[in-house]
Amino acid sequence: MDPAAGRPREALRAAAALTSWSAGLQVVIRLLTFLLNAFTLRYVSKETIGVVNVRLTLLYSTILFLSREAFRKACLNVGAEQKWAQVVNLLWLTVPLGVLWALLLCWIWLQLVTIPDPALIPHYEVGVVAFGLSAIVELLSEPLWVLAQAHMLVRLKVIAESIAMVAKCVLTVLCVTIAPHWGLCIFSLAQHVINPRLAILTWTFYKQSFLKQVLTEGERYVMTFLNVLNFGDQGVYDIVNNLGSLVARFLFLPIEESFYVFFVKVLERGKDIGHQKQEDVSVAATVLEMLVKLVLLIGLTIAVFGYSYSQLALDIYGGSMLSSGSGPILLRCYCVYVLLLAVNGVTECFTFAAMSKEEVDRYNLMMIALSLAFLGLSYYLTWWQGAVGFILANCLNMGFRIAHSLQYISHYFKHSENRPLVGLQLPRPLLLAYLGSAIVTAFSQASLSQQGLMALSVHVLLGAVCLIIVLITIFFTEPKFVWFVRTQFLSQDKKET
Repeated sequence: MDPAAGRPREALRAAAALTSWSAGLQVVIRLLTFLLNAFTLRYVSKETIGVVNVRLTLLYSTILFLSREAFRKACLNVGAEQKWAQVVNLLWLTVPLGVLWALLLCWIWLQLVTIPDPALIPHYEVGVVAFGLSAIVELLSEPLWVLAQAHMLVRLKVIAESIAMVAKCVLTVLCVTIAPHWGLCIFSLAQHVINPRLAILTWTFYKQSFLKQVLTEGERYVMTFLNVLNFGDQGVYDIVNNLGSLVARFLFLPIEESFYVFFVKVLERGKDIGHQKQEDVSVAATVLEMLVKLVLLIGLTIAVFGYSYSQLALDIYGGSMLSSGSGPILLRCYCVYVLLLAVNGVTECFTFAAMSKEEVDRYNLMMIALSLAFLGLSYYLTWWQGAVGFILANCLNMGFRIAHSLQYISHYFKHSENRPLVGLQLPRPLLLAYLGSAIVTAFSQASLSQQGLMALSVHVLLGAVCLIIVLITIFFTEPKFVWFVRTQFLSQDKKET
């Protein structure tokens, strides 16, 4: 038996194991984060939350994204014949690059954007410097992160990230409890020989990463530089954004990261499908079909049930400050955005793993136009519809990106018997189950006029019954999908690489 024949199967098992562990880690991390946010809301103002979670976190994520994202994508394409010493040498360039970005962006955050009122938000300058320094410190671990991800060292990655998150949460809680008047200082303290071909690929992904960052964090840039929302509204938007993206962060992101590694290991970048091993192509197509089905079903479930239970979720989490006003409509719109986000994550994951350098360059040109259009739409729609405009702009952005990825995937498998995009098709009984659930829960939500305990209990019970019906329908109408989930994500036999 050909030893190479089992290579895609081993890669699939490793990717599924990495996804499962990463998803579990993300659940714990997000649970801690939301408990922390719920706790700090009792001690600090929503304006402080807005400055930290929008402006300073944007600074932090921008430095990290522009310094390491391209290196991650390029270096995870390394094959068995590649000398890892060269890869590590390339990865260390993230640190000086991060220093340059930190100096430039901290200067912009201090000089070119509106400084918060010191009486309302003290220690803003300290926060900017501390968040910039903490990003540089995190970049020091980048070579180890890429090595762990490429070799799928699941437990090492989970343990390291868990320790970092727990330490941050404990420090923040202690500081908020002891000295809540410190404001931003508390959050700031808690944050705290090259291969030419690989370098060229890194530069290609670097240009793409810069544009992707604009599309990913575009609303925060508009908030920061154009002041379309006050800090209080920014705080509410960020809390709703974090709550709405909970599943996207703890499930969709691990899937995207893990299976990007799987696709680059199984497929040869830039090669026509006819010049690759057909077993590898078939496995990749099957996995892509099942992943598209998985995220579609999760996203559709969130969109259907999110409409009727957004207000209840916000009331439980943050009280009337979140459940009144624009909070519920923001979360309802965000649930629809999560559906688009889910499909885009998996389809782009495959697309970026299969594209040649030239195709990535052409895609970058399209991203330039898309970035400019997105920023313009964000500003106009926010001026017209308030914070909801940001979500509408994001939905349009995701729609264009999904269309491009679907077109690429369709063309990629044009001369193959494999049709992975059938994963987007749902059987009629399942569609009817979703439609019936949406109608029943919407009527139940509309009848909650007094918000009494009995009415709320009935509302929750109806939602639970509808969800069970949907899950049972999935089980009987999607046997291939159920088998894939059981064998790849729920099986106890998966080996750690």
